[in-house]
Amino acid sequence: MYDENNIFAKILRKEIPCKPIYEDDKVFFFNDINPQAKIHILAIPKMSVTDYNDFISKADNEMIKYFFDKINEIAKKHGLLDSGFRLVTNNGRDANQEVPHFHIHILGGENLKGIK
Repeated sequence: MYDENNIFAKILRKEIPCKPIYEDDKVFFFNDINPQAKIHILAIPKMSVTDYNDFISKADNEMIKYFFDKINEIAKKHGLLDSGFRLVTNNGRDANQEVPHFHIHILGGENLKGIK
């Protein structure tokens, strides 16, 4: 069940400030407050979905494509397409998912060899 009081839901409602990168009616991208790489952006859909499985089961194909196309656009805007980047999503307790709202970490801007 989706928790409307999770930190990303509060960020989407503008109850908690963040450093936004891109926002429209479907998605929101912002800088991670605890970056693990030179560039560390969080990508979240504006849907009440807890994790990857929930997103895939509730979003239609158009939304799924839109979300991943926007990730690619943001990566390109930050100069990551040529140098490379990592996408990470933790799905569930055993994966150490900390926030129960589906999100993807976009990591790059440096060699990520020692970064998890």
